[in-house]
Amino acid sequence: MSFVVTLADAADAGTVGGKAASLGELARTGVSVPPGFAVTTEAFTAAMEVIDADGALRAGIEGLPAGDVAEIARVAGRFRGIVAGAPLPSEVAAAIEAGYAALGGTPNVGDVGDVAGVAGVAGVAGVAVRSSATVEDSADASFAGLQDTYLGVSGAASVLEHVRRCLASMYNDESVAYRRRLGLPEAGVAMAVVVQRMVAPRAAGVMFTRSPVTGDRSVVAIEGTWGLGSALVSGDVTPDSWVISKITSEITGRRVSPKVKVHRYLPKGSAASPAPSPGSPAGQHALEGSPGGARVIVADTPADLREAPCLSDDEIRALAAVGHQVEAHYGAAQDIEWALLDGEAEPGARIVLLQSRPETVWAARDAKPAGAPKARAADHVLSLFGKPL
Repeated sequence: MSFVVTLADAADAGTVGGKAASLGELARTGVSVPPGFAVTTEAFTAAMEVIDADGALRAGIEGLPAGDVAEIARVAGRFRGIVAGAPLPSEVAAAIEAGYAALGGTPNVGDVGDVAGVAGVAGVAGVAVRSSATVEDSADASFAGLQDTYLGVSGAASVLEHVRRCLASMYNDESVAYRRRLGLPEAGVAMAVVVQRMVAPRAAGVMFTRSPVTGDRSVVAIEGTWGLGSALVSGDVTPDSWVISKITSEITGRRVSPKVKVHRYLPKGSAASPAPSPGSPAGQHALEGSPGGARVIVADTPADLREAPCLSDDEIRALAAVGHQVEAHYGAAQDIEWALLDGEAEPGARIVLLQSRPETVWAARDAKPAGAPKARAADHVLSLFGKPL
């Protein structure tokens, strides 16, 4: 029984979850991915055999009415607290501790996509702990944002705690409600967890390989901000945005927004400013991390950067090229999380991908027929305009 696998070996979504399987596949295609490991669904199963041996708690989740928000919150909250508070089985905890030690104990981890030598990849003390459910990141369902991610976690005890929190986030209210709306059986879902080295990017954000607004397949849409992409996800900033033609690489649209806050990762022992340029901005406060260790802070963006684009045109085109490469690999439009490291290397060498999943909104619309078939061709065409003969 394997409770931990490196991202180099993360392939089966049923074993490592959708996020880890995608990261492993990206790394094997030659895309830079921060090194790490996956805590497998076998670890989740082992934990559930202790917490919910007879399956009664999960049966209670499956029996919840999809529209009863209050009852979902009550039942899911109780289950979540039990999972987060229960110690992991000793053999699972030992495997996670060994994986964390291996990730930090060797400067040049022999994992595909290892970017440890690139400026901007944080030292071994800090990791991101990210949920990776078996039903997420598929073409049929999107659980983006419904389960937990923790940044700047350091120390084995803290890693174990945050792994438990990620396992518990399988029972976040929104995640349970979504599964109930889809009618997914609880026996068919499980949680894996990704543990990856933290990156300290100059800028980060999201990228769609078709327009999220119009569905146009001929463009790549990019959104970004200074520092960590968590500023964008949390709504602390309105991101810069660009539209790039896949055909000509021309930047056909751009919007630079005032970015008043920045999320910045500080490795353990670091006293550096969280701002993307020299200076000590006011209004700093800790967002996440381990006491006395690595942490993520929120700070005011320096005045000279607030209305400056977080990416150069060369960096924008390099990101679009990577997005096009990933889309070609999967054969479908992608929703991608990216980070751009600092340094003097060419832009393409400083791009790190943190996730790629199928775009689902426009894909779902494409799958629907334009209209119900009619007996006569003319009626079928005219019915689309609401004027049948």
